[in-house]
Formats: sequence, C-alpha cells, structure tokens
Amino acid sequence: MSATLMESGAVVERTDVRRPGLGAVLRSEWIKLTTVRSTWWTLVATFVLGAGLTILMCWGNADWLASEGADESPGSFITWGMMIAQITAVVLGALVVTTEYGTGMIRTTFAAVPARGRVLAAKSVVVVAVLFVVGTVTAFVGYFGGNYFLDREGIGMSLEGDVLRAMYGSGLYLAGIGLFTVAVGFLLRHTAGTISIVLALMLILGNMVNLVPGEFGEWLTKLMPGNAGSAIATPVSFNPNLLDAWTGFAVFGAETAVLLLLAWAMVRRRDA
Repeated sequence: MSATLMESGAVVERTDVRRPGLGAVLRSEWIKLTTVRSTWWTLVATFVLGAGLTILMCWGNADWLASEGADESPGSFITWGMMIAQITAVVLGALVVTTEYGTGMIRTTFAAVPARGRVLAAKSVVVVAVLFVVGTVTAFVGYFGGNYFLDREGIGMSLEGDVLRAMYGSGLYLAGIGLFTVAVGFLLRHTAGTISIVLALMLILGNMVNLVPGEFGEWLTKLMPGNAGSAIATPVSFNPNLLDAWTGFAVFGAETAVLLLLAWAMVRRRDA
C-alpha cells in the first residue's frame, strides 16, 4: 500500500507501508473473538447444551433403550445434545460477522485490510478452529457422562468405530455450521436475519421437506444442509434414509463452499 506525505510543498509517495498479511489478520480476528463476553457465553452454552442434554437424555432413556420394546439405538442418543448445540454454533458464526456490520466497525476493518477476501478467510478460520475444538470436547464429555448410564443397563458403547467418528464428527459439524453461517452473515449483513435463515434451513425446512412426496422428496431431504451434515455427528441417525456420514458431510461441505464463494464475490464488489 502506498501513502502520500507533504514535504516542503511537494507530494512524496511512500511505498514502504505494507498490507497486513493473513497471519496479522488472523491475530486481529482472534483478539476480536476472544475479548467479547458474548463469545464466552455462547461457548459455555454450547458445552452445557451439547454435553448436558446428551447426559440427561441417556439418563432418562437408558431403561427404555435396554428394554425389548425400544425402537431406537443407544447410538442415536450418545450425541443427542449436539443437535441442540448447533444453535449456538449458528449464533457464534453470525455474531463474528454481523456485529461489525451493525456497529459500522467493518469499515475500519476493511480500511485496515483492503484485501477483503483476507478478512473473510481469517474470520472463517477462527470460527472453524474454535468450534471444532469446543464441539469435539463437548461431544467427548457427553459421551463419557451419557455412556455411564447406558453401561449400567448393559448397553454401553465402546469408544471406537462409528462412536469415535461421531465424537470428532460433532466438532466437524459444528465447525461446518459456523462456517456456513459466516458465509450467510457476509451475504445478509444482519444478525437476526442471518440467525433466522440458517436455523430455518438447518432445523425447520430440513424436517418439513419430509412431507414432499416421491423420490424427489427423498433426495431433497437428504441434500438439505442440516440433514446432509448432521449424519457425521451421530453413530446411528434417527433418520435411516439420510446419506452416509462422510458422503453427507461432503455434500454439506460443497454447499458451504458455494456460499463462501458467493460471499467472497459480494464482499469484494459492494460497499461496507
């Protein structure tokens, strides 16, 4: 970046002012994220909902799951709380972007980092890293707490295979949701609108499309973002007709990538 100075009436062009690199932008976004209380409250809510509700559901359903009349697998409950914790991942992903638009601070950010795509990338990396770590830790705590009650009924689940995959899969899913929401946040630039639309896509429309008849309805259900991505976060899905775990997550990743590309194009072209 060049700058101009006035020296003895003459304009002198400076070329020694460099644009911030990605590392500097990442540090800036990390400071922004970790120095506001809303981030910590959101992460605490993620842990309480994800781990707490999993333990509660396993405690409340262990007797039934061990009975002959059970029509669900214990594997459907061992990460149950993560289905609710995704709400907080949406909130965090939205606030990282839309808060700056709401306060007007995004203009300062873009003035400091003219390469706007670098800002989008830094926000995305920070959100993904935080949610992956918190989501994975939360899933493990929920597993150890919930599996205690399953073990007492003789239906405990070993930490291997699909169960182990669901632990880090929960972290991947929350990270993916956060990234998906970051993209929507840059597109809409409005907190309530971003949270409402993403939650509607993930939690409401994903279930409503089950009502669409025929093969088209079946594929539409499988390809909805929440349905496609969530299979990786559970050993046994409540809906056996969804895509396989890694196939579904790949579809979810592709949908998120399309949104990110659209967000990148819009951020570069329109005013803050």
